[in-house]
Amino acid sequence: MAVSRRRKGHRKRVGQVSYYFHHGSWYIYHRDGPRQVRRRVADTEEEAAQIAAQVNAQLAASLPTAFSFTPIDLPELRRRFLEYHEHVLRSSLGTVRRYRSATQHLENFVLQHGRTRPAHTLDAEAFTRYLRSIRIAPNGHENAKRRSLRDKGVRYVLETCRSMYAYAARKRHLPPYADNPFAGLGGKRFKVEDAKPIYVFDEGTEANFLSNADDWSFPIHFVLAKTGMRPGELIHLLIEDLDLASGWLRISNKPELGWRIKTRRERDIPLADEVIGVLRRVVGGRAHGPVFVRQRFDASVLPLAGVDRDELTHALEDRLADAEGQSDSPLTRERQAKIARSVWRDAGVVRADAVRNSYIRIMQVLGTPRATCPKSWRHTFATLLQDAGVDPLVRQITLGHAPTNGAEGALGMTAVYTHTRPETQKREVVRALRLWPNSLQLARHWSQGGASCQ
Repeated sequence: MAVSRRRKGHRKRVGQVSYYFHHGSWYIYHRDGPRQVRRRVADTEEEAAQIAAQVNAQLAASLPTAFSFTPIDLPELRRRFLEYHEHVLRSSLGTVRRYRSATQHLENFVLQHGRTRPAHTLDAEAFTRYLRSIRIAPNGHENAKRRSLRDKGVRYVLETCRSMYAYAARKRHLPPYADNPFAGLGGKRFKVEDAKPIYVFDEGTEANFLSNADDWSFPIHFVLAKTGMRPGELIHLLIEDLDLASGWLRISNKPELGWRIKTRRERDIPLADEVIGVLRRVVGGRAHGPVFVRQRFDASVLPLAGVDRDELTHALEDRLADAEGQSDSPLTRERQAKIARSVWRDAGVVRADAVRNSYIRIMQVLGTPRATCPKSWRHTFATLLQDAGVDPLVRQITLGHAPTNGAEGALGMTAVYTHTRPETQKREVVRALRLWPNSLQLARHWSQGGASCQ
């Protein structure tokens, strides 16, 4: 009994929490409901006393302690993670869809034996092996030819799951001090060996492509090639976004019309004279509406053809109000986006699939059927600027990219003190485009009323 009293003398108390020295470290002890909690917390008595006081305050306020967590099963964690991005962060619908698809693989893995289990018991390495074994339809269609996930796909799934488990840790659904099970998986060190090759045009293949384009597809692909726009930015370009007199176009968010830039970064793009000529012919006598319209565009049958941005906004507001009046619950973001697309459709906008299909058809004629992504024009534009020695800051501004390493990027504080003048940006971009004169000659012929060379 004497030994027991001596040991008890080493134990100190802060309210409901006691702390004591044991085997070279300091521990705390308390009761969390019916559960006894003993944890090693510090190497010094001072740190242990501070932690004991913190835990005691949490217990007194009936708050979760630093050493408590609420287990949760994987399907419920996934549901909360997606709702967090949908309703709290308001991530883009495309981002939410990608997160949903990526985390569906994890839920399928957990439920493959017909039962669920707490999320914190997951074996992330076993899940990685599972990803390597499954076959998926690349476009999501059930009748599509299935293939294994590419390395980039596996990496994206692992990175998304790591983010989901970071969310779980913040919400105290993982054991205290437990590592994220996906830590070290994915990331930039993840080896990518079977990525789909990116097609980059050279001067000859660019001119050959444009020579095989028809009168509708020629201006679309020429403008993509000479501005570096994303296809989604091109189809949502309004005539009001053009300043052809000064030789600029504006890539701007249009939240009132249900569309935003992928990165939300607005920017101005300088235009060469040949691009201005092509855009003048595309716009013709129209004053408002999308710059690029459908191949069989008939303004007489489209209710919103030729109306300005304000009228398009009012049309969307009216359609949303009508839909809300017919619904017993608030409209989901997906439903709102679908209604916004109907406004763009009735204004005559080009469908993204039509741009991609025209690209694929021409590439098949050129004998390159595996090149299926019109975003190759953006890669080509960026590569041409680099080949011309255009300053990295000018390239970054023109393409609308965020700095890679924080606000200053790779140039450090130099980037903070450097302000690119518009005239410098325009001079450098146009200088780069002049390196490939063949396609510019085709554009001059087309803009002057000539037919495409198809």
